Amino acid sequence: MGSMIDFKRPDGSTCKGYLAEAGSGKPGIVVIQEWWGLNDQIKGVADRFAAAGYNALAPDLYKGRVTQKPDEANHMMSGLDFVGASDQDLAGAVKHLAGMSRKVGVMGFCMGGALTIAAAARVSGIACGVPFYGVPPGELADPAKIKIPLQGHFANQDDWCTPEVVNDFEKKMASGGTKPEVFRYDAQHAFANEKSPAYDAPSAKASWERMMAFLGKHL
Repeated sequence: MGSMIDFKRPDGSTCKGYLAEAGSGKPGIVVIQEWWGLNDQIKGVADRFAAAGYNALAPDLYKGRVTQKPDEANHMMSGLDFVGASDQDLAGAVKHLAGMSRKVGVMGFCMGGALTIAAAARVSGIACGVPFYGVPPGELADPAKIKIPLQGHFANQDDWCTPEVVNDFEKKMASGGTKPEVFRYDAQHAFANEKSPAYDAPSAKASWERMMAFLGKHL
């Protein structure tokens, strides 16, 4: 089990996050929350990474706020400073993990998937990224600027991160010279979240195994 810590952002202020440690010199992974906030499910993902040999840090992007209501989650996500989350909170988390890990990757779900791609385009010191069913708007991150290995996991039955959005992202990133590895699942948005009604066990298992092989190669 991990614990809550404070870590420094590039601007000198602090951000809280849930840190689950595997040990000094192990690979590191930043785990980025869904729109619900830093809840027990996301902390559980960090614990799962630690059990697999990764130092995992999940930044608290909502500063302590957590919800189970979609309307409230949408309100909190809409009010989030995405540039600040990427360039400060996530950059700070990457740097914190770099102090204890040999290499650092980023991954996240839903809103966290979009921020994974944003961090891959905007934040230095990241070795690879794994977004799940989330793509940021073009004004936040230009996929063509991503130069690190990226493996994406997306749902074919998704009215937020639609297959068309995924296709466009894949083309734009490839146009910059770095072709992403993209997997599509016949499942719904949030298929990897065991607490969601959309949870699909076969897709969740396949995506986790593919991600772990990818992280093992690049971290």
